[in-house]
Amino acid sequence: MTIIEELKPDSTSKETILTIGVFDGVHLGHRHLMSQLTKQANTTKRRAGVITFQNHPASVINPKFKPDFITSVKDRVDLLLDTGVDFVSSISFDHEVSSLSAEQFTGILVEVLNMSGLVVGPDFRMGKNRDADVSKLAEIGIDQGFKVQVVEQQKSDEFPIRSTAIRNLLSVGDVHSASGMLGRYYSTTGEVIHGLKRGRDLGFPTCNLIPTEGMAIPKDGIYATLAYIGKQRYMAATSIGTRPTFDEGGRTIESYVLDFDQEIYGETIKLEFVKHIRDEKAFDTIKNLIIQMNKDVEETRNILNELTTTQDS
Repeated sequence: MTIIEELKPDSTSKETILTIGVFDGVHLGHRHLMSQLTKQANTTKRRAGVITFQNHPASVINPKFKPDFITSVKDRVDLLLDTGVDFVSSISFDHEVSSLSAEQFTGILVEVLNMSGLVVGPDFRMGKNRDADVSKLAEIGIDQGFKVQVVEQQKSDEFPIRSTAIRNLLSVGDVHSASGMLGRYYSTTGEVIHGLKRGRDLGFPTCNLIPTEGMAIPKDGIYATLAYIGKQRYMAATSIGTRPTFDEGGRTIESYVLDFDQEIYGETIKLEFVKHIRDEKAFDTIKNLIIQMNKDVEETRNILNELTTTQDS
């Protein structure tokens, strides 16, 4: 079976305690679950492992459902490993997996990874047609030799922390609240490409990125961001949108990096979104656009200077 190959079984006989899910964004709710997982593993001298699905299970059951991802699979795995777990197995959720009953799936985990514990959230369900809730899993565990631990749902400002909630916040440009649920700034990474040099002509040369298909990007607008270029961090005013003043169509991400004048075409940069400044709009004259861009840069500098001052105090 493909799933067994993807789980990457090894020769160790040490028992493992696992958690299973997509874990898109690796938000504070996920991190709390991982802390309980590693705590339990360390206390009982077991390995702590994560099974993460590369794609969303619901997209296999309903092909029309294709949620944008907050983090790439690579970033997700790296973030999960940063929580202190011993290993992460990234597997594809396909029709083969979706056809497995909960008993069959957990049986594979017991056989291949020597699972003796399963840590999940209160709403967790698994198996064909999501037929097994936590109570059913506890019953299966009695038969197969593993125990189920349920970790409580985490909240931010009284709202449940969920990947769906973070996607919704990004879709309305509320990167501040999204960061509150993530426990870090929402970020995107991309290669700097050659653009039409509109920004340079206006006195604001920008780094241009193409949004990665299938990834969640904040709504069109202007944002105060932090740009990571090489090993350095810079302030940046970032525009997401279609350049309506010039009516040029395709959606792009353009960052004017403050106090920076190097050409970095082909390099990869990371942008962390700190605050939404304003929505995208069309201007009746180029002069008015330049006036507004100067205001955006000034506001970006003020926001990020205040951020730096707060962090240093």
